[in-house]
Amino acid sequence: MNEFFTNYGLIILLVVLLVFMFWSSRRRMAKQKLEQEARARQTVPGAEVLLQGGLYGTIVSYDPENLDQPAVVEIAPGVDIKVHSQAILRIVEPTAPQQTEDDFLPEASARVEDSAVDAAAPVIDDKTDAAATTDVVDPDAEPGTKPQA
Repeated sequence: MNEFFTNYGLIILLVVLLVFMFWSSRRRMAKQKLEQEARARQTVPGAEVLLQGGLYGTIVSYDPENLDQPAVVEIAPGVDIKVHSQAILRIVEPTAPQQTEDDFLPEASARVEDSAVDAAAPVIDDKTDAAATTDVVDPDAEPGTKPQA
């Protein structure tokens, strides 16, 4: 048995490696094909896309059957450009709308009205007062040294 692996071990190892490489490449190609088909289904007029050059735009016209025909992408209102259909890098997924300060205005204005009565009272922050009393600058101290307590 030991003599068998001595004579044929390297050949068996190379065959196993070759089979693994073949299986891996087939799997990768199948995955790429599925991604390409999914991108083709999502590439429809009205979809927001990212182009190879880093530009964002909205597809106006696109022919998935004839990839040699240029796609028309609107990059600004009224500005349409023709690009190669393979210049479309990816479809931009719409994200959840972000909340802005304007979304909180009614709540914020109600809190301001409630606190308007207390506006005359001074606000005392214990942390700020403690820091102000300990950070006394000694005019005779050398620069770069810490103040002594």
